[in-house]
Amino acid sequence: MSLRKVSRKVITKKLTRKLKHSEEEPKAYHGPERRASALAGLAGSSAVSVPRVRALTVPVLQARHDEQAPDSRKRSTELVIITGMSGSGKASALKAFEDLGYYCSDNLPVDLIARFAELALQSSEIDRAALVVDVREGNALEKFPKVLKEVRKLLPVRVVYLEAQDMVLLRRYSETRRPHPLGTDAPVRASLKAERKQLSAIRKLADIVIDTSRFNVHELRAHVLEQFTRQTTGKGILVSVVSFGFKQGVPEDADLVFDVRFLPNPHFIPEFKPFTGRHPKVAAYIRSFPQTQEFLSRISELMVYLLPHYIREGKSYLTIAIGCTGGQHRSVMMSEELGKYLRKAGYRVKIVHRDMPK
Repeated sequence: MSLRKVSRKVITKKLTRKLKHSEEEPKAYHGPERRASALAGLAGSSAVSVPRVRALTVPVLQARHDEQAPDSRKRSTELVIITGMSGSGKASALKAFEDLGYYCSDNLPVDLIARFAELALQSSEIDRAALVVDVREGNALEKFPKVLKEVRKLLPVRVVYLEAQDMVLLRRYSETRRPHPLGTDAPVRASLKAERKQLSAIRKLADIVIDTSRFNVHELRAHVLEQFTRQTTGKGILVSVVSFGFKQGVPEDADLVFDVRFLPNPHFIPEFKPFTGRHPKVAAYIRSFPQTQEFLSRISELMVYLLPHYIREGKSYLTIAIGCTGGQHRSVMMSEELGKYLRKAGYRVKIVHRDMPK
């Protein structure tokens, strides 16, 4: 079923009208049929953006466990709560969930999450929902841990926390020229520090933490689609194989680092010096040494052994860094070879040559 987007104004009016009914006819509103009717009024959109309306924080919106329809507990409705740092890509992630068929809501007040979950359970149209909760909630965000605990009694919930390095977030804010949600009274760097502190308790509750520093918009979308597309392969992990030169330092986001400076260096052969490890002749030269083949065999087998264990522990991406002196020949060739091997093994692989000449 195609769900239309509804404006904040329309949703606010509908919620306000529901609240008015709840005060005049509390018994009728809390009945299962009345709740189903209320959801029908909200379910006209797959991406609902609700402003923070403090007047909505009233007892009538509390989850009513004892009044759920008898069959609501048997439903397999799933809820994903997206949270994290401002500028980390939460809006892009929400759009990806919408593409997957999730009923989506942005900036839903914390006090409405339990009600949202209850209404989703009553709907025959919604089996998966996603919503964004972040620092825009202000002090109400302190209630989130308690609300999450209650909602998990109703249905399965996964909390996805998005973050990025400060230097990346600062660059994004500079490019978009948007103010930080905490206001313009302080520099963006100070606001980011305050936001991390405010979200620290929520981060500990996350089921999945995604560092978006290494992703552009398209890569983040692909990552979300890969992670949450219903699949049976069990290999939903993104493996980044990064070649680098030790002269420029080890990649900060590397999970595993391998040093291939023990291999003969093509840089000292004049005919290979202008090329990179992707050139057929350079690759053939490096591959000609027995230690190259043995290292590739050992590291490939090691990764095929390790990756299922990382997946079992909930890791959604892994960065393997392979370094040589300048990051132009040996590390490039070895990264290409390892990437090919892991792709054949069924894993999603991204190969990045950080220091290779463009």
